[in-house]
Amino acid sequence: MKKLLVLVAAVAIVLSLSACAKKTYEVAMITDSGGIDDESFNQGTWEGIMEFCDANDITYKYYKPLEVSDNAYLDAISLAIEGGAKVVVTPGFLFESSVYAAQTTYPDVKFVLIDGVPHTPDYATFNTASNTLPILFNEHESGFLAGYAAVMDGYTDLGFTGGMAVPAVVKFGIGFIAGAYYAAQENSITLNFTDSTYHYFGNFNEDDANKAIAASWYQTGTQIIFSAAGGAGSSVMSAAADANKMMIGVDVDQSSKSDTVLTSAMKELGNAVKQALQDYVDGNFVGGNVIVKGVENDGVGLPFDTSRFETFTEAQYEAIYAKLVNGTVVVPANWADLATFLGADAANFTEGVVTPQ
Repeated sequence: MKKLLVLVAAVAIVLSLSACAKKTYEVAMITDSGGIDDESFNQGTWEGIMEFCDANDITYKYYKPLEVSDNAYLDAISLAIEGGAKVVVTPGFLFESSVYAAQTTYPDVKFVLIDGVPHTPDYATFNTASNTLPILFNEHESGFLAGYAAVMDGYTDLGFTGGMAVPAVVKFGIGFIAGAYYAAQENSITLNFTDSTYHYFGNFNEDDANKAIAASWYQTGTQIIFSAAGGAGSSVMSAAADANKMMIGVDVDQSSKSDTVLTSAMKELGNAVKQALQDYVDGNFVGGNVIVKGVENDGVGLPFDTSRFETFTEAQYEAIYAKLVNGTVVVPANWADLATFLGADAANFTEGVVTPQ
């Protein structure tokens, strides 16, 4: 009996120790300035991670840095790896410098950097290690589709607000101009869209100052604003609601966030991260090179739901999408190509406004 009691006690101790063992998480995401419920970049990426990991019985967790800084991001990455992460997903260009440092510090960990490429803080050195996979998107194609759809639906007084003039945001804006003017030329429509309603906030924050800019445009006749501005897009939504006007969302389908969202210029963030994780699971993860997602591989587009359009149809969307895929329409991604694309209409915009110097 005594031996039995000792055995039972020993088993209890082992079970207790096992229960107290720290749980590890194989896949980790580090959030940027927003949260996993921001209905934008973080949420789109996180939902892709959850869907894939749940389907493949893989543990996962997100980590929110204490502040927006390279040091805070590196601390969060380190914490994730201490927690067992074999793959770290970082959504957004703000992670470029922290991933640059982390990829050599943790050579056995896979990094998926969305919307950026690793470089030093001073941009002097760029290097993508073999354990890092940067994923970029053709934002100009998504922006084009949004501009085209808006004009085809009858909007002629347009505006664009970007968060900061980083490459992804700039391309959204250039594409939006191109799509709007392409639809206008196709249908002999005159647009009221110039650089007077084209603006970079200088931040991605939801605040009264950003709302005031959008509100002033709505008050002076702007019918719809495409906002590629992260959290600042909520300020535009609020201004649109007050003015009974519409706006266009970005990155993910933001229609559930506000009735003012006509459509959204999306990046298929969830699909991109799921593909990267599938490659990791299959042992086919190949870093060191950038993957670009565009119309040719279903990486960008508008939501399938066209219910908020008055006249623009799914058939029209599929037709213009096909033209982008087959190269009938080549969407400009920089100022020089946009000026050529617009021809005489380029006089409505200034390079230093569309692409700040």
